[in-house]
Amino acid sequence: MMDRNTLTALLLIAVVLILTPYYLEVVSPAGQRTTDSLLVEGGKPPPLQAPYLEEPPPTEPEKKLVVTRPGAVDEKTFSIETDLYFAEISSRAGGSINSFILKKYLGPDSNYVDLIDDSNLENLSVQAKNLDAELLDLSSPWRIRGFPDTERITTPTSITFYTSFSKNKEVTKTITFYPDSYLLDIDIDLSSCSDELLSGLFSFSWYGGLPSTEKNTSEDQTYFSGYVYQGGELEDTKAAQGENILSSYNGNLDWSAIRTKYFLASFIPEDPTAVISASMGASYNNRETYDMSIVVPSNALFRAFVYLGPLEYSRINQIGKDLDLVMNFGWFFIIPISKGVLWLLKNMHSYIPNYGFVLVLFSILIKLIVYPLTKKSYQSTRAMQSLQPEIANLKEKFKSNPQKLNQATMALYKKRGVNPLGGCLPMLLQMPLLFALFTVFRSTIELRGEPFILWIKDLSAPDVIFDLPFSIPIYGDFVCALPILMAFSMFVQQKMMTGGAEQQAQQKMMQYFMMAFFFLIFNSFPSGLNLYYTLFNVLTIIQQKMVSSS
Repeated sequence: MMDRNTLTALLLIAVVLILTPYYLEVVSPAGQRTTDSLLVEGGKPPPLQAPYLEEPPPTEPEKKLVVTRPGAVDEKTFSIETDLYFAEISSRAGGSINSFILKKYLGPDSNYVDLIDDSNLENLSVQAKNLDAELLDLSSPWRIRGFPDTERITTPTSITFYTSFSKNKEVTKTITFYPDSYLLDIDIDLSSCSDELLSGLFSFSWYGGLPSTEKNTSEDQTYFSGYVYQGGELEDTKAAQGENILSSYNGNLDWSAIRTKYFLASFIPEDPTAVISASMGASYNNRETYDMSIVVPSNALFRAFVYLGPLEYSRINQIGKDLDLVMNFGWFFIIPISKGVLWLLKNMHSYIPNYGFVLVLFSILIKLIVYPLTKKSYQSTRAMQSLQPEIANLKEKFKSNPQKLNQATMALYKKRGVNPLGGCLPMLLQMPLLFALFTVFRSTIELRGEPFILWIKDLSAPDVIFDLPFSIPIYGDFVCALPILMAFSMFVQQKMMTGGAEQQAQQKMMQYFMMAFFFLIFNSFPSGLNLYYTLFNVLTIIQQKMVSSS
């Protein structure tokens, strides 16, 4: 059976795996809140933020459009298709997104994921006030210049929306789409009427956050958050149930972002110094939403990039500006290992189209890498077991003198060349890898929706074979097959490591507790992690037989 040190290491691994999902809540402080951070309903950032207004900011968005534009036009919509998405764009508010359907990702209803729904139609919003502090009508449809001739684009395509409030006072918003990118270029120009705007400012906002895209909505929402990154500092805003928050940040802005478990919307100013202030609103009233807004001068063209798409590390990292900080890769010392694991899995997948078989090969590869460590652990365990009779005699001989017992025991270890921690340290050295695997399998989009064989349809989710009419604490309300196989492999592995009767009596309870504990907590873990761990146990059993026969 497994020695006590190894079991202790496994217990530590289990505890850390349980606590890992709460890591970000512990180490990522909430964003800097305004004095009146708990708002009256909504929690949306106001169009323009203090201290740049001559009046206090409103506690909710102003919907009354006081100053209307001459020559109102009807709303027009058109479609854009790229290699990555289908988008429907409206002329409303100078170019808003009605739908953004991702071609590579399916939702729980087997339809393509749409990152826009009825709650976040107020996106790419431009707001400004005149010198009388009256909100200008910028939410109605604008005219269109450069209407696309075809839906599917193969080259960068720009569409300009324009409107005016008086003669020779045209304002424009230009959106550029790319055939192979989730990035949109946004150019906003209010310079012609800047001297007529309050404080010479306007705001660019995204309201309504992103919709949940996963079957397990509650787990998806644990990853919902808003971020503001400025001057190398990342501020995180997260709302609790029933809470409305408005966090304001003065000064330059590198980017702001709203994320779900697998998807992201981000504003990335081309020139961070062009931003006067930023705000992040968070509201959790039955549904968790995040709203971001930035305030910029109106006397010059403002350019920003909008990323709307998956949290795919290679794409996020390519954008630069440390945008990958919104992704979960674990503790700082785990991050390089997590990124290395993800890089290796993706490169293997370029040759092996099924991620399940990638994990099979990956398990073999990892077992070969850690073989020297695990071999030493087994040898140390066997050596410790062979000393149990002599240790028992020493305990009997020095039962009334603990100090002499410790000295005699250490002398015995030294004489036989046995390290009492030899069975535990190799296991502890593997813990960072296991943490990295847990993070990668649980939160990276690469494994989302990827099937293996038979009943394993999604390696990023539990491999549920049937649901229960009740919920078991820790275990959940469904039954998975891989955790059962994993627990059985642990049982076989333990049985192969036999010791004396005294050792068995001391460890039997702990061994079965560990088996039951792992069985319970692994039931809700991603099937990819369970597949890897089960395969690793099987390979360990084979290795143990090889070591025993050598």
